[in-house]
Amino acid sequence: MKAISYRSYGGPEVLEYGEVRDPKVGPDSVLVKVRAAAVNPVDWKCREGHLDALLEPVFPVIPGWDVAGVVERPGVAAPEFSAGDEVIGYVREDFLSRGTFAEYVAAPVRTLARKPRNLSFEEAAGLPLAGLTAYQVITKALGVKPGDVVLVHAAAGGVGSLAVQIARHLGARVIGTASEHNHDYLRELGAEPVRYGDGLVDRVRGLAPDGVDAAFDTVGGDTLKASAELLGPRGRLASITDNEVVGLGGQYCFVRPDAADLTRLSELAEQGVVTVHVDEAFPLERAADAHRRSAEGRTRGKVVVTVE
Repeated sequence: MKAISYRSYGGPEVLEYGEVRDPKVGPDSVLVKVRAAAVNPVDWKCREGHLDALLEPVFPVIPGWDVAGVVERPGVAAPEFSAGDEVIGYVREDFLSRGTFAEYVAAPVRTLARKPRNLSFEEAAGLPLAGLTAYQVITKALGVKPGDVVLVHAAAGGVGSLAVQIARHLGARVIGTASEHNHDYLRELGAEPVRYGDGLVDRVRGLAPDGVDAAFDTVGGDTLKASAELLGPRGRLASITDNEVVGLGGQYCFVRPDAADLTRLSELAEQGVVTVHVDEAFPLERAADAHRRSAEGRTRGKVVVTVE
């Protein structure tokens, strides 16, 4: 099959497009014909070796954890799906090797859910990792409830935009940080936009003088410290980028595959509660350009690759 792979850590130039071995389908997996796969910051961070202490690479590595596609055939112990089913998945294993930037991927059942019928394959591919991250942080780590004031950083990005929508669905008031050209987009999602940069703390306090009930950090560093400063008396803090959050009394979160959570996200998408904005789509052979676009860090929503 055709796939993108890399034989060593490095920049986008190490990504190769060509033939690789077809995946073997384990008993608890299904073979998925890939229609689209999303790019996430973790993809190029893995490619550059930043997660080497956490995830063992088995070269050549096929990158990508997000997928939307069609079941080609189920494994012998995977009765949950049948050939022809449209699925989405956060197909992460505990090592780097068998990713989704390929014509086919063998996906464990625990990583899959049925694709939302109202989303295109490109939109659906952007839901699993970003959506699960947002859902697990908002509902579990932060325990957002009706009436909460929630601060979401990088609120126009893939994770942030979904966190805004989920928090709003739960009845929270949401303040979102973003560059000014994304403020109208945040208003459409139901958030109150705030500009990045110097004076951020004062601008947020102007909207929430008693502090925020929950803060979702997706940036780290000074942004994390500002988030801690903005918490109300019983405020909760979570970060997906900076483990210094623990020293500030918050929780560090790393998304995990969860079929039940992913099914719930699919249901929310079909109900029109959450939408996925595709910033740009690239054909599979241009995956290096897709990585470059993601690494710019100024995307609205998701960058995806498509597979013919």
